[in-house]
Amino acid sequence: MAQRTPDPVGDFARYREIIPDWDAFVGASRVPAPTTIRVNTLRSTTSDLCRRFEARGIRLERVPWIVNALVADPGDRIGAALEHWLGHYYVQEAVQMLPVIVLDPQPGERILDLCAAPGGKSTQIASHMRECGLLVANEPNGRRQPALLTNLNRLGVLNAAVTEYRGESFPLRVAFDRVLVDAPCTGEGTRRRGGISSAAASAAARRRLSALQRRLVVRGYDLVRPGGTLVYSTCTFAPEENEAVIAHLLRERPARLVPIGLPIPCARGLSEWDGQRFGDVLRRAIRLYPHQLRSGGGFVACIERPE
Repeated sequence: MAQRTPDPVGDFARYREIIPDWDAFVGASRVPAPTTIRVNTLRSTTSDLCRRFEARGIRLERVPWIVNALVADPGDRIGAALEHWLGHYYVQEAVQMLPVIVLDPQPGERILDLCAAPGGKSTQIASHMRECGLLVANEPNGRRQPALLTNLNRLGVLNAAVTEYRGESFPLRVAFDRVLVDAPCTGEGTRRRGGISSAAASAAARRRLSALQRRLVVRGYDLVRPGGTLVYSTCTFAPEENEAVIAHLLRERPARLVPIGLPIPCARGLSEWDGQRFGDVLRRAIRLYPHQLRSGGGFVACIERPE
């Protein structure tokens, strides 16, 4: 008897009641995600990159809701192109560009990416800063640091300092204008590109990572100057790693959760889950699902530290 192929979204049944249009979610999760790139404005422009690929018969489509983001047809090997190695662009899921857009880095600021490897969001922050100001890209995992350093160098980032502190104990000697905590997570939103296993999304993994995420978000908040901004993001659907983490921060610190008003299809954060009440304020965060954005999934929350 032939073995039954596992359902690629079977692990997500626990979310059936909270995901809008479940059938569309299932359908999107069962097909590979398109290849999306972010143009590195430190070395190229969107128009120039489109012209280069069109000369080779490859058409890149603009992502309407992200400036300088392009999507390729399935099968186009744009990750192996010369322009990739020259640092003209970074291959990155569209949904993973949103946390930096919410962070809104500005030239001249002091910004911390607390969990930086492999560097997609750090290099995106740098492009927003236009090489003016200080970016600290922190990565404690020695096995992940080479990828971070390679990508910072490949994309020509000149205003970044790389550190290797444990995120939850990053020194409090310096206050930052903006801090990004793109936390380690179970990665459920990466299923479309093969980035998750059933073991990774186990209840034990969620508990372990949630404990780490709570420490990271509190330390991230403590590193923000009064009046500054903290963005917390994951690429998972688990409320234990998303709303529960932000609810913990709001109990521990006088943080203010800011509504996110991006002009994109998304779901609001959950006010409760599985008998646990987070509060209506969590609806100011956003949940992102594969069928809404032709991309992966995740969670983003924007927090201000009162002056």
